[in-house]
Amino acid sequence: MAELTGHSEEVILEGCRENDRKYQEVLYRKYAPVMYTVCLGYAGDRSAAQDILQDGFIKVFQNIKKFNENNSNSTLEGWIRRILVNTAIDYFRKKKRLNNIISENEHFDIINNDDVNGLEKLEMEDLIKQLNRLPEGARLIFNMFALEGYSHKEIADRLKITEGTSKSQFSRARGLLKKMIGDLVT
Repeated sequence: MAELTGHSEEVILEGCRENDRKYQEVLYRKYAPVMYTVCLGYAGDRSAAQDILQDGFIKVFQNIKKFNENNSNSTLEGWIRRILVNTAIDYFRKKKRLNNIISENEHFDIINNDDVNGLEKLEMEDLIKQLNRLPEGARLIFNMFALEGYSHKEIADRLKITEGTSKSQFSRARGLLKKMIGDLVT
């Protein structure tokens, strides 16, 4: 395996396009740690994150021929990340958990705590732990909006909810995170 790690991304891509397992393993080893963190942010537990990671990389290898490295708007890492995010969303949809997680008529008390200023003191692992403590629907929408850059309209379309529900869940997540972070740094 060590002899393959020195190859350029183009060579690794070509090997993956030819279904060469050695090159697929190199690609997986290169991107899996970062993508696992992405999956963990959506899944909330390690087992589900591992399932999403595995399913996502299967999709990556099935669709690798569609990736265009000459497209200046897309990097390989960004392309893989988008597949993993979509896999995470599909994971929740397939499990039909969203209907139980997000209610169209839910109203939440938003926690306003603007005194939180210790975010810079937190390690990434601490932040992920706090994200994982969020209710699943709020965590999913927070990740889609804050981390992936989806608009509330795009989230609503993807999850078959209203924009208002997306905004409400995001506000709920943000308020809960502020409180949790505030509790950690005080």
